[in-house]
Amino acid sequence: MTKTDTRRLGDIQASPIRPASQTEMRSVLSDLKDMGKSEPTIAALVAVETPVRDFVVAAFSLSPFLRDMAVARPAMLAEVLEQTLTDYLDKRIGVARNAWRGGEAGIALSDAEIMTRLRIAKREVAFAVALADLSRLFDARETTRWLSDFAGAAVSATVDHLLLSASDAGKLHVLDKDLPSNDSGVVVLGMGKLGAFELNYSSDIDLVVFYEPDAALIRDPADAPETFGRLLRRLIRILQERTGDGYVFRTDLRLRPDPGATPLAIPVEAAMLYYEGRGQNWERAAFIKARPVAGDLKAGENFLRELTPFVFRKYLDYAAIADIHSIKRQIHAHKGHGEIAVKGHNIKLGRGGIREIEFFVQTQQLIAGGRMPDLRLRATEPMLAGLAKANWIDTETAEELTAAYWFLRDVEHRIQMVRDEQTHILPTTEADLKRIAYMMGFADGAAFSNALSKVLKTVERRYSQLFEQEAHLSGEAGNLVFTGQKDDPDTLETLKSLGFERPQDISRTIRTWHYGRYRATQSVEARERLTELTPELLRVFGQNKRADEALLRFDQFISGLPAGIQLFSLLGNNPGLLSLIVNIMSTAPRLADIIAGRPHVFDGMLDPRLLAELPTRAYLAERIEGFVSGARHYEDILDRLRIIAAEQRFLIGIRLLTGAITGAQAGHAFTDLADLIIAAALDAVLAEVQVVHGTLAGGRVAVIGMGKLGSHELTAGSDVDLILLYDYAQDTLESDGAKPLDAVRYFTRITQRLIAALSAPTAEGVLYEVDMRLRPSGNKGPVATRINAFAKYQRTEAWTWEHMALTRARPLCGDQSLIMEAEAIFGEVLGQKRDVSKVTADVAEMRGLIDKEKPPSDLWDFKLIPGGLVDIEFIAQYLALIAPAKDLPPPPAGASTFDVLKVLGPTLMEPAALDTVLEALSLFTELSQMVRLCIEGDFELKDAPSGLVDLLCRAADTPDAKVLEADIRRLSKAVRRIFQGIVKV
Repeated sequence: MTKTDTRRLGDIQASPIRPASQTEMRSVLSDLKDMGKSEPTIAALVAVETPVRDFVVAAFSLSPFLRDMAVARPAMLAEVLEQTLTDYLDKRIGVARNAWRGGEAGIALSDAEIMTRLRIAKREVAFAVALADLSRLFDARETTRWLSDFAGAAVSATVDHLLLSASDAGKLHVLDKDLPSNDSGVVVLGMGKLGAFELNYSSDIDLVVFYEPDAALIRDPADAPETFGRLLRRLIRILQERTGDGYVFRTDLRLRPDPGATPLAIPVEAAMLYYEGRGQNWERAAFIKARPVAGDLKAGENFLRELTPFVFRKYLDYAAIADIHSIKRQIHAHKGHGEIAVKGHNIKLGRGGIREIEFFVQTQQLIAGGRMPDLRLRATEPMLAGLAKANWIDTETAEELTAAYWFLRDVEHRIQMVRDEQTHILPTTEADLKRIAYMMGFADGAAFSNALSKVLKTVERRYSQLFEQEAHLSGEAGNLVFTGQKDDPDTLETLKSLGFERPQDISRTIRTWHYGRYRATQSVEARERLTELTPELLRVFGQNKRADEALLRFDQFISGLPAGIQLFSLLGNNPGLLSLIVNIMSTAPRLADIIAGRPHVFDGMLDPRLLAELPTRAYLAERIEGFVSGARHYEDILDRLRIIAAEQRFLIGIRLLTGAITGAQAGHAFTDLADLIIAAALDAVLAEVQVVHGTLAGGRVAVIGMGKLGSHELTAGSDVDLILLYDYAQDTLESDGAKPLDAVRYFTRITQRLIAALSAPTAEGVLYEVDMRLRPSGNKGPVATRINAFAKYQRTEAWTWEHMALTRARPLCGDQSLIMEAEAIFGEVLGQKRDVSKVTADVAEMRGLIDKEKPPSDLWDFKLIPGGLVDIEFIAQYLALIAPAKDLPPPPAGASTFDVLKVLGPTLMEPAALDTVLEALSLFTELSQMVRLCIEGDFELKDAPSGLVDLLCRAADTPDAKVLEADIRRLSKAVRRIFQGIVKV
């Protein structure tokens, strides 16, 4: 990257990418022609078919984000085409670094002015870097470097601006107003990818800020925490607030010491005391990549130099391995079981992803960096080369992982370039996946998927081999003897060292296995397989904080198995499946109880495609139909529905537990499953009722899903909210069967039979608990409602809260004509122009009533906490009700909370507020899905399985529960303020 670099977009000899489609290509050419009217360079580009024209058309067809930027400012495209890329980018980064300058007589600019300057520079840099990357004039190394250079410039400029501003206000004393950060003692460290010059295209930036209390900058050390707190809140706002010019970077300060209990900036000495006394291994890993990016760079280098003994221990640090494993489990889905699904795969956190390569490097740096200074580099690629040079890994491994790393970074950038979204998840549709394939230069989605799968498997294999090697280096477990009647003293010591608190109980349990007291261990072969498996079983279980409890759940599981040899052989040859079972036993008591009570659900886990196939509606429908089709009578149908529902609920849960699907995807899958089961149950009930009572002339039935069922947001433990609507020919007196019933009793009987079919406990369990309180008049009204009565009630009698509930109503099954009538009623009622002030008052009153009558149990009650899921759902339902009054069409009834916010939020909410609410909804959905999956009842942090806490941290991408609690507190407070601002409380 030098000034002599002459690479220009206009010089490319062939476009490495192809358009998304012919339609998109024509549309882009039309836009370019319009842009050419004001920009001769673009007009010349369009006039002649050249490689550069082909490339620009393809790039804009594949990335709506780039296309929108060019349409909004054609001059930007013209300038990128005319200049060398490095000249163009150097100038913009220079503009960003000096964005704080220009005030009169050394007086600081306004925040608004520097915000505008930085956003314009960011837009131009992002545009040019994306085109250079897509054209292959830049590789991923250069892309990440330019993005990191710009981030450093933007943060430096903002820090200089804030210090000068605080000096003008008399809060700080800047020594040199032309160089505010010099000798300021303010340490601003870039962490993670920013620190390693590896920033991704739509990355947020992680910063840690410390200060020297005795620096000349500080007027009063006692005021410093408050002063820096205000400045850093302004820094976050300057960098990440969305304005008409966009944003610069989402900024995260949570990597500071104990973020839930410390100010945004703390003194250097306090930070050193924390790291020396209480620093965690995950913090050691984080500081490997730390780099001074702004403020007093010299002070930053001094701080990192002093921190070196904390990050890199003097002795080979194999003791850190278990902790690193724990970190890995917190952030990353289970590895090694089944095929890797490309669609919906998380390129960063998923199996075989970028994070595994980073952990591969950082783990070995933590082990050996104290003795080998050459292994203290920040960036991933040079560290892989360094590990190979030091003979810590072989050259082939280094080369494979280096190639995989940059391939995955390319994929990551292209995912983000499409719409400038901070996501690492591949699309789930063929069309969107093909878009990424084209951006990567592949001919089609299949070729891309094959190449990506190979890369992911390579990374996963190398990562797995690394940890196998480290386990070997850590030494054998020790004595494990379970023969005879008495405990072997050395075995008890080994069990203790492995992590078991009650070694005698564990020893006695394992002797039970060897004595063949269970059906699964009665054969010699089964006992031999289990004996071979036991050391690994104990080692894996021992890694959990409540190892005893988890292993005893496993004992309960095998005690119910009809046979064991197949399972024990499978576990012995498939470490991934063993880890998955241990994960369930130690993390999810609810799932463990399901396995123990109904071992047949385990059968689905043996399918190697389990984690590769997303549980779509079509996937679930095929399995339900296949399982139920052979049933011969009513009770047999219901029993089969209970069996398949339990199995598929369990398998959806496994996918969620392992990170194969997200919380939102799980919500959709649980809902699709419920839809299909309820529809099958209704068919069975109607057939059964008709056998006894016949049919009613013109009789029609439709089942309406309400609440989370209606909005596709069910959890593993949700009940289902239903309304049953019906209609019949007006002059019909009774049904025509052997035992005729009048219309009201006929449809009441159908409803009662449906409720019993779904919720009656049997040997095969319960399908769903059914709640029908959302029907007209609630529990006081009839269980089934005629369509005209329902319409009249909704039009003339329903309260505001009932109309809020109606925004989530969705027909599930039944007569199609009646479903269409119901949908028309929903549309009519929700399309009314309401008195906004009355709706506002009603919604506020209702939320206040919930606060009073159902206070949250604690911070972890994501539904009821102020600013939790109820507030977010109320915001969405409120917007849906007032939308017609704002001349906006309401979302279709049954739209998810997320979809409602995405449709109405951009018009009816401030952009920053919408972003915050969506962020909170995503986090609380992930957490509540996981909690409901893993445990029954309320979540108590102190009593929660350790594995569940790790899972929640992984779902939130936080290092520990303290940081997660701080996140929940921050977001819930923000959402409550937004709720109160929208629903004027």
